Amino acid sequence: MPRADARRNLDALLEAAKQEFAAHGVDVPVRAIAARAGVGTATLYRHFPLRSDLIAAVFRREIDDVTAQATLLAQEYDPGEALELWARRYTQFVATKHGLGAALHSGDPAYSGLREYFEANAAPALQHLLDAAAEAGTIRDDVDPLELISAIANLSLPAPGGGTDRADRMVGLLLDGLRYGARANAR
Repeated sequence: MPRADARRNLDALLEAAKQEFAAHGVDVPVRAIAARAGVGTATLYRHFPLRSDLIAAVFRREIDDVTAQATLLAQEYDPGEALELWARRYTQFVATKHGLGAALHSGDPAYSGLREYFEANAAPALQHLLDAAAEAGTIRDDVDPLELISAIANLSLPAPGGGTDRADRMVGLLLDGLRYGARANAR
């Protein structure tokens, strides 16, 4: 297990890389990532010898966070609200993924398995939220998690020169559509 300071450095690097990738793309200089993380470039290279290692690690971390959020939200909120909050968190993930898009689709073997990892983790977590919301009667009961993930991702793509407001409105409309046809009386 890594020492506490090494773990902090790793967490800081992943968060800094996520922010830099989202803002400037994956070709951002490693010095900028290291500076944002408050570490030297040698520390960055010690953890991530190749840029692709860092990109894959940021993507996996985001997948893990999106998956964990589903569980936490299900515990803290009613089913309909948990689903809506998760969808909003997923739009943030899409913004990060957008910054990584070209690299992830480059064919680099460092990224092989990431799509499968995402589907194997995020889809079951979302299915749990969907099942709970359908059982509560707040959404229709015929929603496929991978289709919903894809729809949210497509609606979350940033408009030229736009921020996240458009994505929030579009995802809100999608969620309203899921409510249409929900059972009037939950079991």
